[in-house]
This record gives sequence, structure tokens and C-alpha cells, in this order.
Amino acid sequence: MYFDLKDFVRSMAESLVHGRIAERISKIPNRLNEYGYDPWGLHPDDAKYFYSIAYWLYRRYWRVESFGVENVPPGRVLLIANHSGQLPVDGLMLATAMLVEASPPRLVRGMVERWFPTVPFLSVILPRLGHVIGDPKNCRDLLNHDEAVMVFPEGVRGSGKTWDKAYQLMDFGLGFMRLALETRTPIIPVGIVGGEEQAPSLLNARGVARLLGFPYFPVTPLSFVLGPLLGTLPLPTKYRIYFDEPLTFDGDANEPDAEVEQKVEVVKAKVTRLIEYGLESREAVFW
Repeated sequence: MYFDLKDFVRSMAESLVHGRIAERISKIPNRLNEYGYDPWGLHPDDAKYFYSIAYWLYRRYWRVESFGVENVPPGRVLLIANHSGQLPVDGLMLATAMLVEASPPRLVRGMVERWFPTVPFLSVILPRLGHVIGDPKNCRDLLNHDEAVMVFPEGVRGSGKTWDKAYQLMDFGLGFMRLALETRTPIIPVGIVGGEEQAPSLLNARGVARLLGFPYFPVTPLSFVLGPLLGTLPLPTKYRIYFDEPLTFDGDANEPDAEVEQKVEVVKAKVTRLIEYGLESREAVFW
């Protein structure tokens, strides 16, 4: 009976896997151990389930349009994007775009904030999708194995910004540029439009955030209707993702901060222009 039930659950789960997702993931080279995991926790079989859900959200809920995916070169690459939306939907949509739109398909490795793995459920899902703690060693190892790595240099300053700062880039960290110089990795600037409006934060309840151990706690218009937790549920805004051409930089990874910052500003300016173009091009937030 136990094994019959187990087989039934497995067959039901497998029925949820989208054929396109299974086909795309099967084309991606990997280095799996005897238990089906790679060195960073990616489990391709589990990733098929989660990315099938993400694909539905990508096509049906946020109705994502991606532009310039062909600019992403093969081999190691850093995808540097703006961050917004309170919840990391922008990262999920960017990773899904690379899986379903890129040729060949890529399983992007995200550098996640340290507090996300403390959240139940996410602590299991994120590694199985191939995402890792945003530590320089993790990023360096992934790049040295020719992976595509997704970085949001604004960090929580970007994802948790309030509505009055919508589409204004916060300060970029310098770490991604030092790693790009060290590993000779090309950088793809990415502009994401649609995330700011999915859960517009009227204010950051810092006291509540400290109490819960969160980096921020947004109060959105929905918070007054659905309560503080459900108030962060993202709205079905229309996402548009823009990939620019590769940037390569020469220099020493140990350069003074001022010199590295000059290079970072070049990337930041590119991301800004992509965002501005996306905002000028769209006709409405929800379509």
C-alpha cells in the first residue's frame, strides 16, 4: 500500500512537469552525484517541478516579454540587474527567461540574500533550483565552472525600496566587478520593468522587520485590505526584461575601490538606460 501511494504521488507530480521545461532542462550539462545533486545543491529533477510552476507564472500571470536574450554569450557570464518588488519575483522571471528563451537554454545561478534561506520552504527550494548564498566564493566557483550567474548589486536596498524611489537604482555593490575582473567574465546589464508595481511599498515598518528578523517589512495598499503578511502578495503586472550587449573590463581585482567603482558606474548607467527605455516603451503597467 505504501509503495502504491508513493508511486501515485510521484506520477501525479510528474504530470505537473511542463514538457517544454523538461526538454530544456534535459539539454543542460550538469555534474551530478549519485543522489542527483550538483556541487551547489541543484537537483534537475526537482527543478523541473518548480520551473514548471514558474513557467506558468511567466506566461500567464506576469506575461513576461524578454528582449535581447541572444546577447548572452555561452560560457561564464554575469547577469547584472535592477532589483525591486519586495519578493524576489524579478529573479525568478529572469531565471525562467534564460531557461525558456535562451539558445541553448541556461540554468541561471542566483546569488541570494542570506536571510532568504532562513525562510521555511525557500531554504529547500532555492538550492534545488541551483541558487546559492551570495558569497564571493560561491560566485567565483560557479564562474570558474562556466555558469551563468545572476546578481542584483542593489541587494535588499533595491528589493525593499519604497514607492517614492521606484525605478531609481540604489548604490551598487562592488563585489561583482571584482569577481568579473578576477575571472575574466563578461557582464550582461539587464533592465527589468514591471517589478516595482507588483507590491508598491508605502513605507518600511522597520520595527516590525527587526522583530521578525527581516531586512525590511513593507506596508502596501493591499496591507490595509488583506493584512500585513498577505499585503505583499504580488499583483499581475506585466514584466519586460531587457538584455544588453556584453561588457568586458580590464584591470586588477585588487584595484582601489575608486577605480572599481568607475567600472561599476558604467554597468549601472547601462541598466538605467534599459529601464528608461522600458518605461518609455510600455503603454500600461498591466498589459
